[in-house]
Amino acid sequence: MEQALTMRLDNASNIYPASLTKRYASIFRMSVTLFENVDAKVLQEALENTVRRIPSFGCTLKNGVFWWYLCSLDKKPVVSRYSPMGIRGFRFHGGFLFKAMADGNRIVLDVFHAIADGRGGQTFLLTLTGEYLRLRHGISISYNSLVLNTAEEPSEAESSDCFRNFSGKKGSLEQNDTAYHIKGRKLSIESLLCERIEFSSDEIRKVLQGTSYTVTDFVAAAMLEALQEEHRLDKRFRKRNSLKVNIPVDLRKLFEGKTLRNYSSYVNVGVDVSNGYFSFDELLNIVSAQKTMMTLPSELEKKIAANVALEDNMAIAMIPRFIKRIAIDTICRLKGDRFNSYTFSNLGRVTLPEQMRPYVSSMDFVLGRKRGTSGAAACVGYNGKIVINLSRNIAESRFERNFAEVLRRHSIEVKEESFRLA
Repeated sequence: MEQALTMRLDNASNIYPASLTKRYASIFRMSVTLFENVDAKVLQEALENTVRRIPSFGCTLKNGVFWWYLCSLDKKPVVSRYSPMGIRGFRFHGGFLFKAMADGNRIVLDVFHAIADGRGGQTFLLTLTGEYLRLRHGISISYNSLVLNTAEEPSEAESSDCFRNFSGKKGSLEQNDTAYHIKGRKLSIESLLCERIEFSSDEIRKVLQGTSYTVTDFVAAAMLEALQEEHRLDKRFRKRNSLKVNIPVDLRKLFEGKTLRNYSSYVNVGVDVSNGYFSFDELLNIVSAQKTMMTLPSELEKKIAANVALEDNMAIAMIPRFIKRIAIDTICRLKGDRFNSYTFSNLGRVTLPEQMRPYVSSMDFVLGRKRGTSGAAACVGYNGKIVINLSRNIAESRFERNFAEVLRRHSIEVKEESFRLA
């Protein structure tokens, strides 16, 4: 009998169970669309093999005296039929903190943020897809860092808490201004709408040709321009003037670490429009400069070390978990989404092993309902296409339409689709 796996939550994860209720959970969704319908029985076998390979996904959330921790479940996860991306709170799938679904020709994965960030969730989904295709079609796959070989044993590094590398280092908490938030008619707590925007990666490369700007720079600047229009049309007298886009940062690219759990930070880029609005070129320059500076390892290290120091503080560590939960959730409500207007998470371009490419049509990434802001955007690139899903919890879609229009003004042909996530 295999020994039970027990792990304390990493530094970035404690916020998620602290804010978890029957009405809210920090969940993201990823999906792979195939050129054929998914065989649920084959996917079930692939899922069992994938959880053995990435055992942190075989865990459930437990309450300790002082902290939360992950503990492996003595049962197998089950592939489900498609269900909306609703608010499940504690009602996770059989105790697992993720849910794998077969939906026609799609493999869909919902992940509770406490077990993984976007990179970890993406690795699990693509490994699951690779194992499914291996079993279904008998292909031999040239594995890479996103598609793991399920026949191999998991490494300790993949389940490690990489934030412990910052323990004992000097840090400082950053100061932020309260940001402007888009207002609208709130949907019911069970509802979530989405605008899917797809465009050619070649077209945006042509726009950026000869510059040092990245796709993330360009999209974030386009979102700031759409936020400026939203701000201009907002007739509230006391509206905030700080427009900020929150961009998660994968720390694996900057610091050593192979963990498939959470290992990310963030930067808030933006402008203050108290004295007027900015041109797109100005926004692009500002975003690029701010992101370049804020993502320097030395800058991120200070912010991360400060958060780790709070966790390491003995006085804080000895506070009972039920009190910590109230404190962390209160801080999250007061400071979390308060300092950004919108979130933009970009997984970047995915390169699959060549043996998988004939079977995979497209990929999608969606962020769940936000508590403090109107919505969030998630992006992934594959097979010459970039797909951005903009989810929202308000009825109005003016920001999303303005964002798409900014792309069109730069000669980027945009394909739009509106649908209901929940």
